[in-house]
Amino acid sequence: MANNIVAYEEKDHDALVSIWHRAVRGTHDFLSEDDIAFYYDIVKNGALRDVELWVERNGEGVPIGFIGLQDDKIEMLFVDPEYHGRGAGSRLIRHAESLKGSKLKVDVNEQNEKAYAFYVRQGFVKTGRSELDGSGRPFPLVHMER
Repeated sequence: MANNIVAYEEKDHDALVSIWHRAVRGTHDFLSEDDIAFYYDIVKNGALRDVELWVERNGEGVPIGFIGLQDDKIEMLFVDPEYHGRGAGSRLIRHAESLKGSKLKVDVNEQNEKAYAFYVRQGFVKTGRSELDGSGRPFPLVHMER
């Protein structure tokens, strides 16, 4: 059974929160424990339900990553660290493109250099910058689109 991308199902909620948590721990070294706890509560208690969410499953049907969309904007994209570098993020972006068109937008934490480089490889270019993140915290965002 090949990997497949399916619409979010509530039964996957806890697995996706776990993927988010492990991915953030592995990529967001600029966040303190308090920051991670703050965002964890947001993700666990509603953020996943506030967007159009698509989940990539591995051959055994286990979620390995997800993308959250709001119109033509990628609001979140997280892949299980065990699957980093295996194409899941690229497949999720291609899926979003098939749904929303090629003119996608995304905001990336400026301190997350790996994510920024990933989006550049996906054809995104910087269009702006904000000093604060969407929660009003002092984590600058780079606005990108393609």
